[in-house]
Amino acid sequence: MDEQTSALALVIGARVKQERQARGWTLDQLAEAAAVSRRVVVNVEQGATNPSVGTLLRISDALGVGLPALVESPRPKPVKVTRRGKGAALWSSDSGGRGVLVAGTEPPDVVELWDWFLGPGDRHASEAHSAGTKELLQVQEGTVEVEVAGQPVILQAGDAVTFSGDAAHSYANAGTGTARFSLAVFEPGVGSGHRAEAADA
Repeated sequence: MDEQTSALALVIGARVKQERQARGWTLDQLAEAAAVSRRVVVNVEQGATNPSVGTLLRISDALGVGLPALVESPRPKPVKVTRRGKGAALWSSDSGGRGVLVAGTEPPDVVELWDWFLGPGDRHASEAHSAGTKELLQVQEGTVEVEVAGQPVILQAGDAVTFSGDAAHSYANAGTGTARFSLAVFEPGVGSGHRAEAADA
């Protein structure tokens, strides 16, 4: 991990540990609630790993906090400003692609705002999110292929798409230049346990 990624991993780890201890949970209890292994929870809390977005979503939902709460200071503020270049880069690729969480709201109905860059050939696959999740995407630059439940859609700069995030989906750049898109994710009922229920269905 580079220095910025390591620093973010430590912030996330400290916040996960703080939230877990505030509930009086053991590592095993959090692991069970999030449907991840105990080792994953330990590695996240120690900042020893750069967990996937899917893993962070499972942990944040189990704790009853939104993903944005894991990457920011716990102090409540009436206005939260994320300055240019200061978002939480939660995904990156060897070609320079990155997914940056730039803003988000508090639970139970969480809205996330992302800034995505995909290098040539980059593809980010996402597992199905919890039931009721919606995503809105607008391409700012280049060409992006969005695939939802096996159905591909090609989008050019200025095009937008809305889809259910509770199906497996992916974003890809088949072009030779950089592609950039803005992504808003709405996830209702964070912390209500519906993610585990959806996984059991």
